[in-house]
Amino acid sequence: MKKIQMVDLQTQYQHIKAEIDRNIQDVIDSAAFIKGPIVQEFQKHLEAYTGAKHVIPVGNGTDALQIALMALGLKPGDEVITPTFTFIATAEVVALLGLKPVVVDVDWDTMNISVDAIRNAITSKTKAIVPVHLFGQCANMDAIMSIAEEHGLYVVEDACQAIGAKYTFADGTIRQAATIGHIGCTSFFPSKNLGCYGDGGAIFTNDDELANRMRAIANHGMVVRYHHEFVGVNSRLDSIQAAILDAKLPHLDEYIVARQQAAAFYDQAFEGNPYLLIPAREKQSSHVFHQYTLRLVNTDRDALRAALIEKGIPAMIYYPIPLHMQKAYNDPRYKKGDFPIAEKLAKCVLSLPMHTELDQEQLTYITQEVLNFVNNQ
Repeated sequence: MKKIQMVDLQTQYQHIKAEIDRNIQDVIDSAAFIKGPIVQEFQKHLEAYTGAKHVIPVGNGTDALQIALMALGLKPGDEVITPTFTFIATAEVVALLGLKPVVVDVDWDTMNISVDAIRNAITSKTKAIVPVHLFGQCANMDAIMSIAEEHGLYVVEDACQAIGAKYTFADGTIRQAATIGHIGCTSFFPSKNLGCYGDGGAIFTNDDELANRMRAIANHGMVVRYHHEFVGVNSRLDSIQAAILDAKLPHLDEYIVARQQAAAFYDQAFEGNPYLLIPAREKQSSHVFHQYTLRLVNTDRDALRAALIEKGIPAMIYYPIPLHMQKAYNDPRYKKGDFPIAEKLAKCVLSLPMHTELDQEQLTYITQEVLNFVNNQ
């Protein structure tokens, strides 16, 4: 049996080695390492794939979130609502810009941001909502967009884990993750479903004015060379990373199917077990399984994880500490116990290996070892 990894990028690379190597060599031969033509080609291909009118490639997913919020013209003290159960970057950029992160609880089943919690958190200072499409499926965007419209709020989707996920609105309209809100953001970190071999990210919008502003902000606030209209940053996707992503993008749908098949194998093995709750599906969203995350019941998570690692099976905890309990975001507004679902999830979630190259032998071994532990504890 092959070594089991959380993400197997080496084997994935071997399948598309000729395409990747050719694209990288083309960049080297052209010496157009920054803003080369391949960046624009990838941008066009990603616009076509997602249906977004504008894609702005940037340096990473965190930059994408920061630039998106900078483009909205928010003022210090303005409030931005985001879930407390997520990666730190979502709230990090809010705080860095002098805005006030307002964290809220999530749903137990989907682990996505709670619509009721959003409603309860809105004040006269609220200006934006940043829903996170956690682990690969969209949050309840029908309700979130309705709330935003009712209160005149911006919606910035954090789709860093959900590129390729599709959301079906109540009226039957289907939209891709990152193309639903006023702005969407994604990450091309190597382990993502569409990942490069370094850092990368992208911003999506259908708004011409926002697109022009974000392009300028990402390039030092410059619209015409050496004429700086905005306070900006230096964030761009380099040509070699764009070349890698452009080779991988045509395979994204097959990568998603491979992940869904692995998830289905896990589901079949674990469903109905009293110690294991399989990932619940958001009714209106497809799930692209950036992660396959179990919720454990009456089980010592750390002991299970240690047992799996001893058997050569990696397992990760996403996320062990909610944002409101992080030292960097210590806030007198929040205390332990304020967000019980997020706090409960932080104590019981465990993510299993999930990638495009898992084979039946590996999946059988992983599921057997998980079941051996929980059924004999």
